[in-house]
Amino acid sequence: MNHSNATAASAQVEQFVWITTETALDLTTSSQQVTPRINRFAPLQPIRQWLDNIAIHDAGTARTFCQIIPGRCPFERTIKLFDRTLFSIPPLCKLNPFYEQVVALRFRSLCYLADECGEDVSRYC
Repeated sequence: MNHSNATAASAQVEQFVWITTETALDLTTSSQQVTPRINRFAPLQPIRQWLDNIAIHDAGTARTFCQIIPGRCPFERTIKLFDRTLFSIPPLCKLNPFYEQVVALRFRSLCYLADECGEDVSRYC
């Protein structure tokens, strides 16, 4: 009797697995239909990729990038008159479409100078 019960139990498990697999396939196909592929128009993407792919292999180039690219936004100002703040100009650098790539380039240059050349980079901050 044990043998017949085991056969019946294994047959039920096979049916359960088959139904579950079928349901999983239905969910996969429906999720593909929900998330269509989006094509975006990105005319600045080649320049962003070019900036991201600049490799730093020379200490002179790294120093030049660290000197040219400021550590903080140069447009941020606080206008005061007789020790009273009239108004503040917020940092406008984030409006630059290449801001993240330029900051990353400066960071890679600083890392190269600190890690590979062993220089003190606190003078560039």
